[in-house]
Amino acid sequence: MTVSPIYPYSAKRKMHVALFVSGSGTNGLQILERSKQSDSNYEVTLIFSDVKDERTKKSGDKMCRAKDIAEEWGVGYEFVDIRDFYAEHGLKRTDLSIRPDFDRLVLEKLEDYDIDLIANAGYMSIMTSVLLNRYAGKVVNVHPADLTVMDGEKRKYVGIHVVEEAILAGDKEIRSTTHIVREEVDHGEILVLSKPVKIMLEYSLVELEEDKSLRKEVVSGYQDKLKEGGDWVIYPLTIQMISMGRFALGPDGVYLDGEPAPYGFQL
Repeated sequence: MTVSPIYPYSAKRKMHVALFVSGSGTNGLQILERSKQSDSNYEVTLIFSDVKDERTKKSGDKMCRAKDIAEEWGVGYEFVDIRDFYAEHGLKRTDLSIRPDFDRLVLEKLEDYDIDLIANAGYMSIMTSVLLNRYAGKVVNVHPADLTVMDGEKRKYVGIHVVEEAILAGDKEIRSTTHIVREEVDHGEILVLSKPVKIMLEYSLVELEEDKSLRKEVVSGYQDKLKEGGDWVIYPLTIQMISMGRFALGPDGVYLDGEPAPYGFQL
């Protein structure tokens, strides 16, 4: 395996990014805003969603804003509604046996766009090899946890409840991590690790464990802090660094400016 840049820098052409969005798209908005800075070497050319816009408008604050954002920013928009897909097959969304067929439909939507990088911005559908092989090493995500923390030989904080898990574990700080998306969820190569957000609790861990409402309030507060101080800082930075050709993949994993960097770039 040779060392190959995720995107080979070109002064003549900006990197084309597709944002994959299932919800509010706040991470995607940060990427869009960074793309408008004078030194940006990337542009968002497509916003794709796995949620049909017409249906989500009925759900108030939780609706998917992919189409609205695309229209506001003058960006291409495509969707394949995953709920409709599963309904047509008479199966539950937890049945992953037909998920590759869903990703084939997604690829069809991408055919007319010259995409160099996919950035998951709150995309809630697990990607299969159908999509990940087509864009091998060119799909990225931001995760609200420090993916360098291990539990034996496995990463400790993976999945969707990682902020809560870190708090209840007694951790003194939390971080966000950008990484390459691989088939094993949250186990791709690390790109950028954010500065820490300190955890300073006003309640004991016992109180948090026993009081679900209190725990939810505390966790939500730290999720917001981490999004602002972590996700929104490192995700657009990661996209910009990729567009400048600074990240590459090779036999030793991630390379930064030509040198092996197993833990990526740390702020």
